[in-house]
Amino acid sequence: MAGDFGLKKWKWVVFFLAPSLSGLLIFIVYPIIASIGVSLTDWTLPRDPNFIGLANFQTLLNDPKFWSALQYTVIFIALYVPLVFILALGLALLLNQKLRGMIIVRVATFMPVVASWVVVSLIWKWIFNPAYGPVNALITQLGFDGPDWLYQPGSALIAIVLTSVWKDVGYTALLYLGGLQGISESYYEAARIDGAGRWQAFRHITLPMLTPTMLFVTITLIINYFQLFDQVWLMPMRDSAAERQLSVMVVEIVRNAFSYNRMGYASAMSWVLFMIIFAVTFVQLRAQKRWVYYEVE
Repeated sequence: MAGDFGLKKWKWVVFFLAPSLSGLLIFIVYPIIASIGVSLTDWTLPRDPNFIGLANFQTLLNDPKFWSALQYTVIFIALYVPLVFILALGLALLLNQKLRGMIIVRVATFMPVVASWVVVSLIWKWIFNPAYGPVNALITQLGFDGPDWLYQPGSALIAIVLTSVWKDVGYTALLYLGGLQGISESYYEAARIDGAGRWQAFRHITLPMLTPTMLFVTITLIINYFQLFDQVWLMPMRDSAAERQLSVMVVEIVRNAFSYNRMGYASAMSWVLFMIIFAVTFVQLRAQKRWVYYEVE
């Protein structure tokens, strides 16, 4: 009887999970498995796929566009992550102050986060416009010549980094704010009794207790921006050197898939991107034992 009851229970479990599991299998698991097979083919639309084994991956190793896209992606992350990391921490310390009207400041800092990347990219494309944008107008008033921000790949990359920092710093600050508010006040009371100042309390209490949040922030930022796409696709000026030369991994994947119709090659590039993200995340998780402090109850 007990066995029959257990079997009937699992039937009901399967019945209620079937809709969500079906969607997971059809729209996520199957495309992932299928993309592995596609990456092993020479599939250039409208021709039928032709199995070529690992040839796409071998071609990637000698593709200058792939290496250029990977280089720009890594440079972007190297510039973006430290800026957001530090600015968001400073903003979180400000938002954690018990001041009148702070809730308004918190809402204002989060507003860019909910804005569409398309809207943000177009607004900042106007701001960085070298002819009539306010950034170059301010630089001109200071007596300098402003750069052609969105026409050259180097300056365009800096503009994209600054735009991304502006949009994301509020979200990251709220993550830090949650970490700050999770630190028990008793630690600070004990530090004050021992004669510790603000800097000592910040260095020996706040920073160590925030390291789990810092790990989460670092991992998510790097994962997200290895998949950088919208602003690189939208912000560089049309037919400029920046549009032709400034490319990142996902942009190259999209171009190969939907501009050149090279579905097999784009799938191979996608799997290489996945392996890079997996490797970087694995290293971060392995290294956390050296610097992340977890409070033991």
